[in-house]
Amino acid sequence: MAADSPPLLAATGRRFVVVGGGIAGVTCAERLATEFSSEDILLITASPVIKAVINFRQVSRTLEEFDVEEQASSVLERRYPNIRVVQSGVKQLKSNEHKIITEDGKEYAYEKLCLCAGATPKLIVEGNPFVLGIRDTDSAVEFQKHLAKAKRIMIVGNGGIALELVYEIEGCEVIWAIKDKAIGNTFFDAGAAEFLIPKLSAGNLEPSIACKRTKYTTAESEEEEKAGSSPRKLGSALGPDWHEGLCLKGAKQLSHKVHIESLCEIKKVYLQAEFQQSRKVSLSFPKAQQDEGNTESDEELWPVYAELTNGKVYGCDFIVSATGVVPNVQPFLEGNNFALGQDGGLMVDKDMRTSLPGIYAAGDICTTSWEPSPVWQQMRLWSQARQMGWYAAKCMTADALGEPSEMDFSFELFAHVTKFFNYKVVLLGKYNGQGLGLDHELMLRCTKGQEYVKVVMQNGRMMGAVLIGETDLEETFENLILNQMDLTRYGEDLLDPNIDIEDYFD
Repeated sequence: MAADSPPLLAATGRRFVVVGGGIAGVTCAERLATEFSSEDILLITASPVIKAVINFRQVSRTLEEFDVEEQASSVLERRYPNIRVVQSGVKQLKSNEHKIITEDGKEYAYEKLCLCAGATPKLIVEGNPFVLGIRDTDSAVEFQKHLAKAKRIMIVGNGGIALELVYEIEGCEVIWAIKDKAIGNTFFDAGAAEFLIPKLSAGNLEPSIACKRTKYTTAESEEEEKAGSSPRKLGSALGPDWHEGLCLKGAKQLSHKVHIESLCEIKKVYLQAEFQQSRKVSLSFPKAQQDEGNTESDEELWPVYAELTNGKVYGCDFIVSATGVVPNVQPFLEGNNFALGQDGGLMVDKDMRTSLPGIYAAGDICTTSWEPSPVWQQMRLWSQARQMGWYAAKCMTADALGEPSEMDFSFELFAHVTKFFNYKVVLLGKYNGQGLGLDHELMLRCTKGQEYVKVVMQNGRMMGAVLIGETDLEETFENLILNQMDLTRYGEDLLDPNIDIEDYFD
């Protein structure tokens, strides 16, 4: 910080402090800086770079597209002269005294605090050099370095990062271990999984659809890393298209080779010496996905071995743990009686307030406790992180000014747009029938290699949809879910490709 910067703690005046340099924290700080242009907004982040949302575009009423750009904190300070960024982890929160103590020993007082510290990876094994978690940009770069020398890896998990990796990796055998029956269980049903599977066996990867989001780099932080000898702090979560710009190529001369082991988890991880002492037999890479009876032993020695709960053992160069995240609440719990959700997140009410006075939370660290709309659910996605950060700042502003706050419209309908296996993917509402019990039905339309359309119907009303490919149906379906129109009389015509469904509902 420049020597002529105003003091961080003023004797009087309102004080807003935000913790976390990810999408939620930066979005929150930016909105507060706009609302209170004459006050200093303090942003505390453990990472030398922050994640800024740029090129924001409202695709429809609830669907949003935006670019994520990783920037030096000085860029944010130049754009918002009243934002002050402190690069340090949080050592302790003293909620009774309204103070944050950072790891460099400094104290910062606040009137209103928003915790946006994200989440940490759930590693299958802690402290094993051959088990990598991918969560932030530094860990993604570390993964790239390991992959360049790898002939075989194992990916464990069935979420977004796992889906992207198995499709993008070339030059390396990939064993993909999932606990579900079908791939992408977080986002898809078995039908959508079947639609996507052929992409995994394609000999050569097709060119990616032009990426609409900005790639990011940690190059600007290299000098800061050289200057400091402290251990690496956990950075903020990866944004969309995080793998763009990384060379995801292994050491072998092959394009795409993936074998899926479904309905299993990791039972035990062995280092090479441990495995040799165990007298267990590892399997070679199966010749075909259908090769369920693969019993051919592997003569090669590998740095690490994974024993699966289905009894199979595979050796590999390293294991990628992509089994989800847990809210990063640990730095804030000591001495503070936060109410926590079942998933361990800081519980927040409809105004994004935690159970402690003056403290709000947004993004992956929090768990919503309000009664949600029938077609919305919380998921730890970058799109919701932006919405929550923006809305938390709105609620903090309203409270500071003594004004009422209204629930933001983005919480009316779950809506997320992303890309998997080079397809555009739109998820709307209860897209997998979440919480609807058995009292719902599905309607499907599928054109192999082009599109997959699924709608979830309940009592004649659309409750959710999955759209894979360039369907151009997202806005129409969004309106049908929000309006809860009785669609019984339209029957199967809803998905008839020869009928322009938009004409029905103009």
